[in-house]
Amino acid sequence: MGTPLDAEQAWRDLQRIRVPQERVYDEVERSAAGGSGTTWATAALMWLFLAGLGLDLPGWGVGLVLAAYVALLGVLAVLDNRRSRVRLHHTRCTPRMFGTFVAGAVVTGGTVLLTGRLVDSLEPMPASLIQATVSATVFVLFVGPAGRWAAGSARGRGPQAAGTGATDTGADR
Repeated sequence: MGTPLDAEQAWRDLQRIRVPQERVYDEVERSAAGGSGTTWATAALMWLFLAGLGLDLPGWGVGLVLAAYVALLGVLAVLDNRRSRVRLHHTRCTPRMFGTFVAGAVVTGGTVLLTGRLVDSLEPMPASLIQATVSATVFVLFVGPAGRWAAGSARGRGPQAAGTGATDTGADR
């Protein structure tokens, strides 16, 4: 207790020994806020798939295109996962994140089905181009804001947020 305390050194020490979980939250929020390359690549794959369905392929051709689409989405997911510096355990996925994923699937799938019905009377190729463009646009517009909103929910989950009665004043943010 007799040594002088340097406030700046104490702050550096606190940052050095900061809870690793907070670093995970920082990384989740950082990755949700930036790096939209995967979103654009997914939208481009979706557009190519939906536009390709307008080519009036035989049943085996549709199956082959669908298999290629799913395989390319899998490759994209693996590459994005390897690029991320964060490895989250499945319990880190909040209900808001899961709900956002389901809502995105419903919105995107609903858009694909609705635009398919609306352009049904057009020729197959222009109809599929319109359907692909509208669906990919809705996907891009939904994924960015929804992903940032869902990632913000990860920080609130912890021992205190689980119902221990402690309140968060927000002063530490």
